[in-house]
Amino acid sequence: MSQPTTPSPARPLVPEPTHRCVRCGAPISVADALCRSCNPAGLKQPAASQAHGTIFLGIAIAVVGMAAAATFFLGGVGPFSAAIRSAAPDGDGLVLTLAVDNAGSRAGHASCRVWDPTYLANPPVETFVRTPEIAPGGSVVFDQRVTGLGAAVRPLAVSCSR
Repeated sequence: MSQPTTPSPARPLVPEPTHRCVRCGAPISVADALCRSCNPAGLKQPAASQAHGTIFLGIAIAVVGMAAAATFFLGGVGPFSAAIRSAAPDGDGLVLTLAVDNAGSRAGHASCRVWDPTYLANPPVETFVRTPEIAPGGSVVFDQRVTGLGAAVRPLAVSCSR
């Protein structure tokens, strides 16, 4: 005796994954970049590695260009050496007298970090000061009032860079 066969249930149709044509926006297969009307000759579609490689090359050229521009515009400024000549209390802060030398071949400003080297906790007790323009091979002595170090005179250290 043969068993009666029951028809297997129909599988639901799963739609093919699609995305939009890069030129006109028509829905197309994810394997293609252009639809039939935008690519009537059926030319080979660009590979994903080609597109990503082109983007990577553009980023690499931009980074190299920015490095070259930074060297051109900032090259020759510094190195800087600095010293604290004096520190005097002034209200809720200190008036610092800084001496900064530019050993470079171009004029420029320095950003100086002034901190308490005896305070080892985190965050450090520090402040930042921007110098006036310093001629190449020249030096500048200037006063700057700061509040980030408190009002007590204590040992301070300074280092400057561009």
